[in-house]
Amino acid sequence: MTAVAPVADTAATFEELLERALTGELGPDPQTLRVAVAFVTRQAVRHDGRGTGYRNEVLSLRLAGAVGSCAVEPGALPDAAIDDCAGADAARLLAHPLLPVRVAALDAYLMHVGPHTTENGARPFPLPAGTSLEKSRARARAVVELLDLPAGATVLVVGVVNSLLEALRSRGLRSVPCDLKGGVTEWGEEVVTDALGAADRCDALLVSGMTLGNGSFEPLRRHALSYGKQLVMFAQTGSAVLPRFLGHGVSAVCAEPYPFFWLDAGPGTLHRYRLDGTDAGPGSRPEAGDGR
Repeated sequence: MTAVAPVADTAATFEELLERALTGELGPDPQTLRVAVAFVTRQAVRHDGRGTGYRNEVLSLRLAGAVGSCAVEPGALPDAAIDDCAGADAARLLAHPLLPVRVAALDAYLMHVGPHTTENGARPFPLPAGTSLEKSRARARAVVELLDLPAGATVLVVGVVNSLLEALRSRGLRSVPCDLKGGVTEWGEEVVTDALGAADRCDALLVSGMTLGNGSFEPLRRHALSYGKQLVMFAQTGSAVLPRFLGHGVSAVCAEPYPFFWLDAGPGTLHRYRLDGTDAGPGSRPEAGDGR
């Protein structure tokens, strides 16, 4: 395995990290930086061969050359929030009353001051060109490789992504799918709604960055830290935020900043972080192959 630089300026909690950004401890005074563009990406998907579909809605903020993002439940973000963000200084958005705005603003700020580079602790992982389903499957393999578990272990998956469930199964791992919407998976498995309640019966946690924006990340981080469990984050939301929690409950992050794999058929790049400062595996490369 190849060592990379450790992530600098980690924090124990989201609120601590937010406060340090607001006071200029992590980089330039956020009052001197303005968000030029605010936009929402809405997407509906039904992959070939899948019996179910899903929707995504993501708030993104452009700060200089960086874009920070936070996924929200479709329809949950007021339209006025976009106008409120465009042209605002970063400090005002870091203190915004809406949590998804604060998350996107912090993500943009941290992406601006510490982009995904090997010098900042990231290991690039190329995604191949292909259909959305092929790219989703490739991303799922990149995420699941970050788990170090024996066959037969049970993984709590918070934020149901069918490709991740499939990739876990291919590794001989069991999964407990969890999502606030409940329901069933593509294969008829029950989707639980109480992540923290299900965590006790799981050996590790595989969690969507979307938990940052709905406030459910912190209890899961504390659980992983208290019980010494692996907590792997797959992060379109807060891709620059979540690596800052390595060593404080988070063991690895698969960071995917905007533009996300589902927006483009061409090749892309994920950025993987591990607590031990190594890549997920020697010569790891995605193959064409399952999406949400």
